[in-house]
Amino acid sequence: MTIAALVDLGVPFHVVSHAVGALGLPGTEVVIERAQVGAIGATRFDVRVGKKQPERSYSEIDALLAKSKLDRHVKTLSRAIFERLGRAEAHVHRIALADVHFHEVGAVDAIADIVGAAACFVHLGPSDVVVAPLPLGRGFVDCRHGVLPLPAPATVECLRGVPTYDAGIDGELVTPTGAAIIATLARRFEAWPRFSPERVGWGAGTKRLPDRPNALRVVLGSSETASTTPSSHVVIEANVDDMTGELAGHALAALIGAGALDAWAAPVTMKKGRPGLVISVLAAREHAERLAAELLAQTSSIGVRFTPVDRLERPRTVVTVDTRFGAISVKISDGPYGAPVIKPEFDDCAAAAARANVPVRVVIAEALAAYKS
Repeated sequence: MTIAALVDLGVPFHVVSHAVGALGLPGTEVVIERAQVGAIGATRFDVRVGKKQPERSYSEIDALLAKSKLDRHVKTLSRAIFERLGRAEAHVHRIALADVHFHEVGAVDAIADIVGAAACFVHLGPSDVVVAPLPLGRGFVDCRHGVLPLPAPATVECLRGVPTYDAGIDGELVTPTGAAIIATLARRFEAWPRFSPERVGWGAGTKRLPDRPNALRVVLGSSETASTTPSSHVVIEANVDDMTGELAGHALAALIGAGALDAWAAPVTMKKGRPGLVISVLAAREHAERLAAELLAQTSSIGVRFTPVDRLERPRTVVTVDTRFGAISVKISDGPYGAPVIKPEFDDCAAAAARANVPVRVVIAEALAAYKS
């Protein structure tokens, strides 16, 4: 339904077919067709498999993606989605990630769903992905693992931190695959964000639901820039001229620990020629008051000032690479802003370097090489 809605929105279908074809899976065909969901005209996407396929483990799927001829950005995003799905299954079954074997979600149609959705999002290059709280069904479902409660355990694991609600319907409304796609791509969750709609796409499902159309709506639009639109972030600042460097460093660490997106100190000359510091904090708008209180608590300032700001961020994903020093998380900041920024997680590298008694730069270099391979 995700791919169908994005194609209905305007993503050329060859973006999907080319990506799925790059996997080299024999006997696999993807098709798109018009559909009607009640009074709504929509698009339906289907994967047709004409040759029996083997079950695949997480490691096999990840290797398939890594060795494929997919576009580098599509490959990175696809692997990140599958890693989220794999970790959810590993947690549910209490096994190692490498030992996870996919059944329903490991079938070719699910691989095509994830890769096709990743290709569509890379093609669009959105600066933000906002998703409404997800409706979840209830009851039970029969699968290879036996009878499972709904929402499926792996779905719930994928949706950690994602707003959901009871749709009041017996049946599966969000699959583990869909949950992994949404949880990996979404940056915010709102019932309806403040923006100007420009294009709309509808993806049709196959089930008939009792009290609503079984269709997924995707809306492409631009953020409003009118003065009535509240800023997304706030810079909170305080001038101090009676703090030592030790106290200033401790204050910055405390502010980061309290949830600041960034915190820094800059030297200034204050009244009467006194040398001082400007302590600055970048915070999401909803956390501004709390972090302002933390700034006052950690410094000798008697007041702070607020400057509303907006923030443009590269879409970011995290993948895990295997090195001879162990597993290392790698952050990939992508989007339509030139070459991606690829950075191994420093804390992971530092811990691995300490265990192996090697310089941290050696671990960083190996993590980068493992990602690029």
